[in-house]
Amino acid sequence: MTQRQIAVVGGGVVGVCTAYFLAEAGHDVVVIERHQNVAQEASFAHGGIVAPGYAEPWAAPGMPQKFFSQLLRAEAPVALKATLDRTMWRWVRRWMAECELERYRINHMRMQRLSLYSRDILRQIRDYYQIDYEQTQGVLQLFRTEKDRQLAEPGIELLAENAVPHQVLDAAGVREVEPALASDTPLAGGLYLPQDEAGNCPLFTKRLKQIAGSIGVQFHFTSTVHAIESDSRGVTLHIDEGRYPADAVVVAAGMDSAGLLKPLGIHVPMYPVKGYSATAQIKNYEQAPLTAVVDDAYRVAITRLGGRIRVAGTAELGARSNELRDRALRTLLKVGGDWFPDAANYAQANFWSGMRPMLPDGPPLIGATPVRNVFVNIGHGSNGWAMAAGSGKVLADIISGYAPDIDMDGLTLSRYG
Repeated sequence: MTQRQIAVVGGGVVGVCTAYFLAEAGHDVVVIERHQNVAQEASFAHGGIVAPGYAEPWAAPGMPQKFFSQLLRAEAPVALKATLDRTMWRWVRRWMAECELERYRINHMRMQRLSLYSRDILRQIRDYYQIDYEQTQGVLQLFRTEKDRQLAEPGIELLAENAVPHQVLDAAGVREVEPALASDTPLAGGLYLPQDEAGNCPLFTKRLKQIAGSIGVQFHFTSTVHAIESDSRGVTLHIDEGRYPADAVVVAAGMDSAGLLKPLGIHVPMYPVKGYSATAQIKNYEQAPLTAVVDDAYRVAITRLGGRIRVAGTAELGARSNELRDRALRTLLKVGGDWFPDAANYAQANFWSGMRPMLPDGPPLIGATPVRNVFVNIGHGSNGWAMAAGSGKVLADIISGYAPDIDMDGLTLSRYG
């Protein structure tokens, strides 16, 4: 393997994992990040779920009907801002086409393949460096109604086909796993994934940043990449007022990635979907969750991060700012209060919103591009934390000339032709 000087654009969990594995492979690596630290955008107040069994496409059978039927509800998992943005409506059309059962199965298999691998790589890093990122074991998906459970059937079938450990539980079985659940909230059953987990994404990212720095990775903060040029010798990054040459570049900059790639002739159907979270101090530990819990009806996750509870989810299309929307916050507070009403003072929670870079079909894009020396690690949506370690490892292998440990079919730009 030839040592190369590689610039990674983006200091989220995906970018930092990529930089770590590139440095571990022997490359000279620099991370360019426009914020003052790592994990400041989509990774900052992430729900924390690291669950291959739960990592599925947003494009699923029945989702379009569910999406549009919930738009006018007072507390809803989705919101659509009225806009004439053609890019958004093109994305919505492509997303709806991916909701067909066969497309869902293909996309789910691709995401699961990467997520299972990523979970193993994450555990290897954690065990080797003894990293504590407030992790908890087990993920419990709750079905409020029988209809919710029926809509989850295609995903449950794929778990069985791929021998992923799981348990389909009735309401009594769910409460055995999570005894703190409120008894007066309707519950039809649940799906328990005992090998999956949750954890503090920015805490892990900052710890890995320190480890990456110890093996030679340089981090340049408050630095914005405005453009990328490629030639036969390598690439040149236009950073603020200067120019930075490198042998190759990895674009892992979330939604900013699309703008950097477009002038190079690389067009990806990525669109920002806004998500929210609320983080509150635990006041009653006996009433707090033991596992990570996902409310399937509202697509909201409840995770325990040390002495705090985080309630995260909702999806808003058409928003272009991080302004907090009352309707989304009410949804989070409702779900937290429905399931664990006495665990925390949700009204005094710290609220956050941010953009998740979503592709219409679900799986991310990892690997080479048609432009020489330009690579991508983008489009993970809300599953960046679940896929980051594996994505970084396979991309480092590709750049180093090694065969990745997993089949990359459907995970590269070639799936868009």
